[in-house]
This record gives sequence, structure tokens and C-alpha cells, in this order.
Amino acid sequence: MIEIRKSAERGYADHGWLKSYHSFSFADYYDPQHVQFGPLRVINEDRVAPGMGFGTHGHRDMEIISYVLEGELAHKDSMGNGSVIRPGDVQRMSAGTGVRHSEYNHAAHDTTHFLQIWIMPAQNGIEPGYEEKHFEAADKRGKLRLVASQDGADGSVVVHQDVRLYAGLFDGEEAATLALAPGRRAYVHVARGRVLVNGTALEAGDAARLESVGEIALSGGDKAEVLVFDLP
Repeated sequence: MIEIRKSAERGYADHGWLKSYHSFSFADYYDPQHVQFGPLRVINEDRVAPGMGFGTHGHRDMEIISYVLEGELAHKDSMGNGSVIRPGDVQRMSAGTGVRHSEYNHAAHDTTHFLQIWIMPAQNGIEPGYEEKHFEAADKRGKLRLVASQDGADGSVVVHQDVRLYAGLFDGEEAATLALAPGRRAYVHVARGRVLVNGTALEAGDAARLESVGEIALSGGDKAEVLVFDLP
């Protein structure tokens, strides 16, 4: 079974300095049909204006992944981490027993465009943690590159949940498949461009939920960047 959700069906919030699309219920946006999908709880597509950002705030018991599409995002947290992530970087923060952090776009003129992803951990109350890694575009070109997993396989960042997150770039004849084990399901989010997911055309911001399928097939890409979540 494949269920499509179009970009325009997502929640939307315009705070002036922040424009955000919500794939799942978040803040003032609530849709009982789209609260979570397995442990996948949030995919926010955020655009942060130059010189603006999220002031220091707290999180608990959540695995938070940031995936930058354009621009830069500066991060500081109560664990002592400070960095700037850019396209190709995948940042994971395990909030666990509690962490405070801030995120800013310090650029004078450029908007930061990124995805903020929340995954519910398999166990609450873990020690907070932080990790970031860079994945070259060549490693995602025409294939699905594992970028986050429970066991850190293939150099991916570690998330404390039975989830495998892949990223891929597809254009023209480039194509890839991902086998799903029995009982697994998948969520495909098109970050930009266009692509066919199991033969169904999706565009930027669209998503597909797949259950009881043996594999995911991506093809017919037009400057597409795609995230695929393999979920319990």
C-alpha cells in the first residue's frame, strides 16, 4: 500500500523570520490523521531569514536530526557543542534527560533552508548526546546513502531507535531500490525536485507512506533530493 500526501496538504506557519511547513502535527498545527508515522514524529521544512534563528530552548526524550538543503545553520547547546552545519551535513542531537540549544542563520543575505526531523527514541531518559557527519553528494548520486541508523552502520550517525534513514540524489536515468524486510514500513520525503516512487510521481514537499511492500523504487528524477525512512 502506498499513501501519498501532497506538499500543499501540510501544515504551514509564517512567523516572518521563519516560514515552516509541518508534515506532522506540530505547535499550533494539529491533524489527527498526521500525528506520527511509527516513531517518526516531526519533519519540518524550515526557511530561516538572514540574521535570525531559534533562541535557546529545551528538549527532552527526542532524537533530533537537522539536514541542511541551502545556507548554514549555527548550533550551540548545553553540552558544550558549537558548530555550523551546511549542505551535506547530518546533525543528530539526542535530547534524552534534557538539553538546551539554539540554532541561528548568521548570514547577512542568505536564507537557510533545512529539514528538522524528530524521531521518538526507543528508551526515554538516556544521556544527552551530539554527533554530526558530512556525506558527499557523490555518495548520494543515483543511490540511497545510509546517513542515520541505530548501529551507526556505514559511517552513519547513531539514532537511539530502530530506524534507518537514507538520502539520495536522482536525475535523469539514475535509479535505486531499497528492500524492506517483512513487517517494516517506509516514509519517503521529497526534499526538492521531482521523482517517481514506486511509479508514482512526487514533487518537492510531497511524501509517501509505504506499508506491506517489498521494496521502494526511485526513478525518473528531475534534480531530486530524497529522504527515505525505513521504520518498524
